[in-house]
Amino acid sequence: MEIALLIVSILLIAIVLLQSNKASDSSQIISGGNDVLFQNQKERGLELIITRLTIILGILFFVISFIMFIQ
Repeated sequence: MEIALLIVSILLIAIVLLQSNKASDSSQIISGGNDVLFQNQKERGLELIITRLTIILGILFFVISFIMFIQ
């Protein structure tokens, strides 16, 4: 189980680093770019896959950690 947790942890770190930087959108709010403030942007393509993979790996991480805690 420790090996599975290690693999999931490394994959989770790598996939989080691959995600797009959304901090630049936040800086536009402060500088006056209000058109981005209420805009609803949908993720598409590779960004959607990366987001879903991040959620799946996060859930796997918690499940494996919980199973290891119980044992």
